[in-house]
Amino acid sequence: MRSGSRPPATTPIGVVGAGTMGVGVAQCFAEAGYPVTLHDPDPAARAAGERRLRTGLRAARLLRRPAPGDPPAEVAARVRWASAPDALAGAALVVECGPERMDVKERILGTLDAACGPDTVLASCTSAIPVDILAGHTGRPDRVLATHFMNPAHLKDAVEVVRGPRTSEESLATVLALLDAIGKRAHLVRDSPGFVSNRVLMPMINDAAARVEEGTADAETVDLVFTDCFGHAMGPLRTADLIGLDTVLDSLVVLRETTGDPRFEPTALLRDLVERGHRGRKSGRGFHNYEIR
Repeated sequence: MRSGSRPPATTPIGVVGAGTMGVGVAQCFAEAGYPVTLHDPDPAARAAGERRLRTGLRAARLLRRPAPGDPPAEVAARVRWASAPDALAGAALVVECGPERMDVKERILGTLDAACGPDTVLASCTSAIPVDILAGHTGRPDRVLATHFMNPAHLKDAVEVVRGPRTSEESLATVLALLDAIGKRAHLVRDSPGFVSNRVLMPMINDAAARVEEGTADAETVDLVFTDCFGHAMGPLRTADLIGLDTVLDSLVVLRETTGDPRFEPTALLRDLVERGHRGRKSGRGFHNYEIR
């Protein structure tokens, strides 16, 4: 692909993982007209993903101004659901959206390396794991980088793009052109644990949780200090609930392992919430309660 050229709408895109982020990323490309193959080996996850996609498409029409042009059914038809990674063989770009655990992502990248064509660019949606660690589990480190989409992906205008030390100019140009084609601004940063976003955000969330744990303030008050006093759109604990507390926990564990910094040691309160199944908005409860009464 020539640098700066718009990738044709026939460019095949792959996504791994039918969870919240995977479906959101697939929606972004499908809404822009691209054919998407979404691979997840779990049939229940694929079924839930199809429902999540339909919900996301309806929400996009309600929340975006102007609303997306193509009817939701037409957009949804651009997404093919696949049980085997071989279905991704012809993709120009595959975005990996598996759980934020190093062993899981390393295994997925190794599988994609074997299943995809030699020219396929592999982009991880990791929020914390250094690109070069993931690239080392493939035979194509020059074609590996990170595209850190934020949740909800289809409503966010920007993506944190992380270039690894071995990522080629061609691979970077391919990804930047595709992101531009789907209307996303790319903010390019160098490889480092947590990059910019979560190297800053995760210790803040962890510290906010510690203030609740020690009784300085409840979760609502902690967040109000940030929204009312600092003018933030959302406080750190509601942000954590939106991300998913399980993902926050996994990210903190990765950052603790890769940096050795004790600031990233997850608080007991965060671990307890996740163990009890309170994972934030997606489960109905986290630091705050979202259950409909």
